[in-house]
Amino acid sequence: MSRTGWPTAKIAVALYPFGAGAAAVNVFFASLIWSWLGGPIASTAWSLGLGCLIGAPATWYFARHIRHLMDVSDARDAS
Repeated sequence: MSRTGWPTAKIAVALYPFGAGAAAVNVFFASLIWSWLGGPIASTAWSLGLGCLIGAPATWYFARHIRHLMDVSDARDAS
C-alpha cells in the first residue's frame, strides 16, 4: 500500500509558522505567570525566539500525528 497525500516533512513546514506562533504566545504567558513569583516578564524578542525553538519539535510531532491520521483514514477507505 502506498501513501497518498503530503509527507510528514511537508506538513511540518506548512504548519511551522502556526506552531512557532503558538509556542511564542505560550512562552509569553508562562513568563507572566512566572512574574507572579517574582520572575522577569519575557520580551517580545525572547518570546519569539523561544517560540521558534520550541515550535520546531512541537510542529514536527503534530505533523507526524496528522500523517498518522491520514494513514488510518486511507486504510479505512481501502477496506
